[in-house]
Amino acid sequence: MPYITIKNKFIITVALSTAWMLLSIVLSIPWYEQLSSHTSEAIAFFLIGFIAIIPGFMNAFIMVALALDKRPAVPQLSSYPSVTVLVAAYNEESSIEDTVRSLMRQDYAGQLDVVVINDGSVDQTAAIVHRLLPEFANLRLIDLKQNAGKANALNQGLANCQTQLVITVDADCWIWKNGIQNLVGRRMADPANTRAVAGAILIRNSRQNWLTKAQEWDYFLGIAAIKRIQSLFQGTLVAQGAFSVYDRDVLVEVGGWPETVGEDIVLTWKILRAGYRVGHAENAIALTRCPDNLKQFIRQRQRWSRGLIEAFKMTPDILLQRRMPIFYIWWNTLFPLMDLAYTLGFIPGLILALFGHFWIVGPMTLALLPISFLMNSLMYSRSKATFDEVGLTVRRNRLGLLSYALVYSVILQPACVWGYISEILNLRKTWGTK
Repeated sequence: MPYITIKNKFIITVALSTAWMLLSIVLSIPWYEQLSSHTSEAIAFFLIGFIAIIPGFMNAFIMVALALDKRPAVPQLSSYPSVTVLVAAYNEESSIEDTVRSLMRQDYAGQLDVVVINDGSVDQTAAIVHRLLPEFANLRLIDLKQNAGKANALNQGLANCQTQLVITVDADCWIWKNGIQNLVGRRMADPANTRAVAGAILIRNSRQNWLTKAQEWDYFLGIAAIKRIQSLFQGTLVAQGAFSVYDRDVLVEVGGWPETVGEDIVLTWKILRAGYRVGHAENAIALTRCPDNLKQFIRQRQRWSRGLIEAFKMTPDILLQRRMPIFYIWWNTLFPLMDLAYTLGFIPGLILALFGHFWIVGPMTLALLPISFLMNSLMYSRSKATFDEVGLTVRRNRLGLLSYALVYSVILQPACVWGYISEILNLRKTWGTK
């Protein structure tokens, strides 16, 4: 395949996606006329636009971008820089030892220091880390006596960090054996203006129930693909706190982690606003425990949605920049509208369809299935190739795939809508679950 520049890949992807969108608009005219006769022209325009047309454009964009993405392998370096891993922990007695030991077992060719910041835990978190200190010379503990939040804990760790590269790891994550080397290797191989690189997050407790099984597919397919194409076009939008590497200088420049519920997305947008690039290392893998009940899952997605609105509120001027990554920032302005249309239109439309009224859910919505199938097939092939590279196996998870395809969005989108509303109305913020 001949070499295509990033700029030309972006132009090709936008052009083909726009062509698909224009075709969709033409084909949807009878649907629009039928739906407007039962509701109104404005409602029909809103529902069709944000249930079918805009999502169709996005699916086409993802599919074309994945087809064009030929990521070069990260070369082995002659030497690797010293890094400091910050682990903010609050009441993590059940997982902190596993997390620390996974870091100590890393195949990393440079100096690796681990700093656990105990954020005023009232359980045995600090005691467990104290017990591990004699075993590992490169392990340190900052024991904060009062809980002040994750952002404060990370900033305390940053103030005690001397290395140029800083990695954050959630206290319940388990890092795959070559995760840090792959993460740092991608950071060193990426373009010179890169200041942060996000690792890949997968699910550790996926066998627990139908909800965790569904989330396994969400992380394996959707989240992984979105980060991959964002990185392709120069701007991963979230260097998640669960596993990412940052340049210490840029953290200081943007003021460290902000006191928000979505501190990682706000931090990432500040880095992007400052003119830097944020990358993604798809083969730097951390496994995390996802919510295993509906209450925790809904609270997590509400928090993520609040974080998106926080990022817009704290960095509104980023929308005025003329850089390739800003395309995705504008893309994100559409998510609240799509989630609202899905919640208020598509879900009631499913109920109407059960009674033979195909005004919203009908033949035209079924026409989206072929491109969705192609898109998910490409997502699967890319993620499987990464698994093969690092020595992981894609397990059979048919119940999870079925739940992900049929039930997941019915829960996810309404939760996101409430998260947006909560942040817009400045309702009380709680950490909930990561």
